[in-house]
Amino acid sequence: MQIENIRLFHLAASLGSISKAAHASHISQPALSQQIQRLEQELGFKLFERSNRGVDLTSAGQIVEKYAGNIARLYDNLMEDLSNLQQSNGVVRISATPVVGIYGLPCTIFKVKEKFPYHTFNLESAPSMEVEKRVLQGESDIGFINGLPASDDLVAKRVYSDRLVVVASPQFQTKQKLDMEGLRGYPIIMLSSASSLRKQLEEYFSTHHHPLDQYKVLFHLDSAESVKSSVLRGHGIAFLPYMSVKKELYQKQLKQIDVSNFDMSYDVYSIYKRHENKSDMLYRICAYFSKIVSETFC
Repeated sequence: MQIENIRLFHLAASLGSISKAAHASHISQPALSQQIQRLEQELGFKLFERSNRGVDLTSAGQIVEKYAGNIARLYDNLMEDLSNLQQSNGVVRISATPVVGIYGLPCTIFKVKEKFPYHTFNLESAPSMEVEKRVLQGESDIGFINGLPASDDLVAKRVYSDRLVVVASPQFQTKQKLDMEGLRGYPIIMLSSASSLRKQLEEYFSTHHHPLDQYKVLFHLDSAESVKSSVLRGHGIAFLPYMSVKKELYQKQLKQIDVSNFDMSYDVYSIYKRHENKSDMLYRICAYFSKIVSETFC
């Protein structure tokens, strides 16, 4: 099975179109179709249903799509490791939750790079559960997640604490001080249920006898950045990590609403796989990350 056929199938499935995938891959549509047909022949299943509107995954196609991205990524990691072995340098693969990856780790990676200049550091963002999975499967060397990991096979160290704050655009009409009950009158823009912070927020509200389904949730978005963009445009208020909005609060692009009796903090943990056959150098790098991260977050 050729890895390129897997890549092209994954791209076509993501775009829902053979022609768009061919254009993005800089190959002809007939050539891409042939490669997907070869994959279908190898697997013995039809993967796409074709129509004038594009392509839809068959039941078998949905199963293959579930694994295709990971297969391509693992292959890239394999070739990267072999290349680095040949060149006598190293690549450290890092996965982190989007908030930590976007707002925290870039400055930390810069400092780690100063201490380990001959290593390359690759950072990818994913939800906490996906970060755990990547570290467990060896796709990432170190991860950063919200809260403790579920698996006992992961070594975890708390490296940072942050809090959720309630924010709105300065032009959005709200009282400066509210209680939990008063929040019910305002449209709220929420992180999607895939976010670990959203789950923690739901638990917090439930514990304090204020179920989230009793609030006026306008819509759900998949990242803190997209939620923040909507708030900046005056669409509603939001619960966001302080690290993701501290610049906008300082520059007065956002205002913080004081909600009495709301005090929700969360911990960020670094994780790596227990009993993994890592080199001494990689363990040193993981330990150095954990040591300096709380002081070097952007």
